[in-house]
Amino acid sequence: MVAVAAAVVVGAGAAAVASNAAAAASPDGADALIALRGVTKSYGEGGTAFQALKGVDLDILAGDFVAVMGPSGSGKSTTMNILGCLDVPSGGTFLFRGYQVETLNRDQRALLRRRYLGFVFQGFNLLSRTTALENVELPLLYRGDEKKARRELSMAALEKVGLDRWWDHTPAELSGGQQQRVAIARAIVTQPDVLLADEPTGNLDSERSVEIMELLTDLNRGGITVLMVTHEPDMAAFARTVIHFKDGLVERIERNHHQGQPVEGGA
Repeated sequence: MVAVAAAVVVGAGAAAVASNAAAAASPDGADALIALRGVTKSYGEGGTAFQALKGVDLDILAGDFVAVMGPSGSGKSTTMNILGCLDVPSGGTFLFRGYQVETLNRDQRALLRRRYLGFVFQGFNLLSRTTALENVELPLLYRGDEKKARRELSMAALEKVGLDRWWDHTPAELSGGQQQRVAIARAIVTQPDVLLADEPTGNLDSERSVEIMELLTDLNRGGITVLMVTHEPDMAAFARTVIHFKDGLVERIERNHHQGQPVEGGA
């Protein structure tokens, strides 16, 4: 908690955050890495306003592997955008290690993202003319790390995903599964607390999908908290917790869901 305060307050120059953050923690969310309390999100105004979230209460424990599921328009993607500090709630409280994220300004949220969160997307989002190593280095470049440190950390991340021998290949020279591994290496190179994955297997065949899920499981066992949006029950079967959204609310939560192991025939 102190580390989060120091990073956000010192890095973004907002000393006022520290003074009220500790008091913001909800008693029933005190042990959660991430907690949402009565979170709402609306788009538009007046008669055309659309309420994407209608009062979401949610706890994410450190070290958990969470799958977020629900039909299109259920609020799962909006929730993930808020959890990833890519959007802010219209109402309610968003706690990260007990600190109120919704009180932070844009620069502070960006700092929190850079230091504590990693992102994996369905479309890989790799730069086509750069090598795997250079793609992985990007977050460290934005962070201001020196070249030698960037190379060492990026090679270590590629080794974790089994691609250190392909470090000099461009995305066009890699398979879809390999491209997603590069994207995962890029997401973990900053050693984040939380990895947010949005349909990470959506563009892959069944075999490659299982490989990516096994990789995410290994990373989770190594201590990274994983939050994953998926439409596929077979992929959700790898998670320990499955959160089902419907109509802007959490419909139900399944905990100890198969203990993070794939199940024959799906979830």
